[in-house]
Amino acid sequence: MWATEGLTEFESAVVAVLGSTVPGDVLSYGDVAAEAGYPGAARAVGGVLKRIDGLPWWRIVAANGRVIPHNPSEHIKRLRAEGVEVVNGRVTASDRTASD
Repeated sequence: MWATEGLTEFESAVVAVLGSTVPGDVLSYGDVAAEAGYPGAARAVGGVLKRIDGLPWWRIVAANGRVIPHNPSEHIKRLRAEGVEVVNGRVTASDRTASD
């Protein structure tokens, strides 16, 4: 688990959501924000992923299932290693969503 000392309330909430994911989970940035109690803060989730090392960033995709544009091959590789189907740069389905 990740230390939350020195993090903002928002950052701690995002870390908690990401820490609860397991291999095969795929959430959108908006899903993470909503589960963290901050609906509408999807862009801020991306900022947390950039600032805190070691978080499972590959389990997070755009709302339309698209993988990150700056390193798509690594993103796809990590998702597929966890059994997630990716076709044409998009996750086709997810077992975990904010509504679960």
